[in-house]
Amino acid sequence: MFEIKSNTIAPATGRVLLSEPLLQDFYFRRAAVLLIEHAEDGSFGVIMNKPIPSTLKEIMPDLNGFDAPLFIGGPVDPKSIFFLHTHGDIIRGSEPVVENLYWGGSIADTVEHIRNGTIKPDTIRFFLGYSGWGAHQVESELKKNSWAVAIPDLKNLIGMNPENIWHDLVNQLGHDYRFWTLLPTDPQFN
Repeated sequence: MFEIKSNTIAPATGRVLLSEPLLQDFYFRRAAVLLIEHAEDGSFGVIMNKPIPSTLKEIMPDLNGFDAPLFIGGPVDPKSIFFLHTHGDIIRGSEPVVENLYWGGSIADTVEHIRNGTIKPDTIRFFLGYSGWGAHQVESELKKNSWAVAIPDLKNLIGMNPENIWHDLVNQLGHDYRFWTLLPTDPQFN
């Protein structure tokens, strides 16, 4: 048959956790989680490929017509909005994830730049909640083969079609992982 096995790439800030293809968890089924921070005391990130039916315009209608999808970021703090963007030069308080990719910052700056057209929807993603792990929890889940780790082209990650992220990044892992994309999303319906 086949064996679900994680790869040997170590998790790190800016890398993506790809859930194994048969994981049935609501949040993490075929999820691609960008690690915003990975450290000794824990890790956190956001799910890059789980848009929800609501949009930013529905919850913040005063943005001069700006509209962007909202994503499920993870199960932690799901009533709060977080954002990932490429505007570290104009949004005060932004934290660099990797070169040209930033986490959060001043919401006032963000709203101002959205209203004046400086920020476009393909340069920012908004998330409800985030994904979090305690110290060494990611490594433990890797040993249980719950995830594989990918090193994506981060300058294009925000603009990627969310429906393709998991599939495309799994294919980048190489031949040994391509069968993951052929497995049914629900093993009961094979």
